[in-house]
Amino acid sequence: MNLRASAIFLSARPHGETAVIGRFLTEHYGMVAGYIAGGRGRQLRPVVIPGNLVEVELRSKSDSQLPFARLELLQSRGPWLTEPLPAAAINYAAALTATVLPERNPYPALYEAMSGLLDAICNAPSARGWLGAMVVYETLLLRDLGYGGGAAPVFADFDDAFAAFDRLFKPIEKHLLVGTYGDVMSARNLLRARLARIAGHTDT
Repeated sequence: MNLRASAIFLSARPHGETAVIGRFLTEHYGMVAGYIAGGRGRQLRPVVIPGNLVEVELRSKSDSQLPFARLELLQSRGPWLTEPLPAAAINYAAALTATVLPERNPYPALYEAMSGLLDAICNAPSARGWLGAMVVYETLLLRDLGYGGGAAPVFADFDDAFAAFDRLFKPIEKHLLVGTYGDVMSARNLLRARLARIAGHTDT
């Protein structure tokens, strides 16, 4: 693999003393992984953050080899990771995507939806402005991975979107995360608990 593309940084898994294995969502190549030397060093720590938009260059000698990745930061989501609700949303969306998408299968509609979701989270005044985009993204994931999902939903208000977010719990658990529940659904439950405070729910 030899490519250079804009990508959404999804996750970083420690490897060795200072490196990480990064996962990226690109528009035309789908999700790709790469070895990032020094990924835990001072220079790259602000770059390998979920939700960041990066320019990634991946190079490998064969398709079976994990490519080496070089990164350039294009847009940081770091400032929003200091806010509990935006941080929960960004971390959940990135973790879900990194976990469920197969590598090197292009999903241009998902890339566009993920980009729009991140922009909404970072620019809307509150979750009332982006929860609908989160539900749309989950719906598209289910659809594009072959588990229905239907057309992108439209919501009357925040409560309507919150109810739809709750309804998607079972399909995501059953179809997308079967056998890998763990951290991703924990991240979703944390997001749900924080959203519930806006919705006025007391059951979380």
